[in-house]
Amino acid sequence: MNRVVIRTLKFEDFPKWLPLWDGNNLGQRNDAVTAETWARLIDPDNTQVNGLCAEMNGEIMGIVHYILHPTTGNINPVCYMQDVFVSPDHRRKGIGKRLVERVTEIGKEEKWARLYWLTHEGNKEAKAMYENFGIKLDFAFYVLPIS
Repeated sequence: MNRVVIRTLKFEDFPKWLPLWDGNNLGQRNDAVTAETWARLIDPDNTQVNGLCAEMNGEIMGIVHYILHPTTGNINPVCYMQDVFVSPDHRRKGIGKRLVERVTEIGKEEKWARLYWLTHEGNKEAKAMYENFGIKLDFAFYVLPIS
């Protein structure tokens, strides 16, 4: 029986990861950012930027990246979950949910203070899934590009 395995990204995953990364970024690839992101994801000495994939029969069907960082108000780190993306061919199969559940399990094992994420207000599918995990806060989100 074929089953989906959620695992850490490995160096040799790059060619299978790249199309999902591009899909997550709506095809707007910046080669320097892509190279640096991949280097961070697979660097065994990096404990801040992490990545998981959902794989079955050698095919990577989904990815999630998450970033650990210190925070005020708690000694333990917090986690920003970023780049949850499932291939359009494999959506509505619970893969995104499994990826988020695995990040949550890691957080419990490592005793993170909290896990947080963002999604576009119009992304109904993602919002429907996330409502089963977290509490939606009513904050405005602002961005000031610096460079």
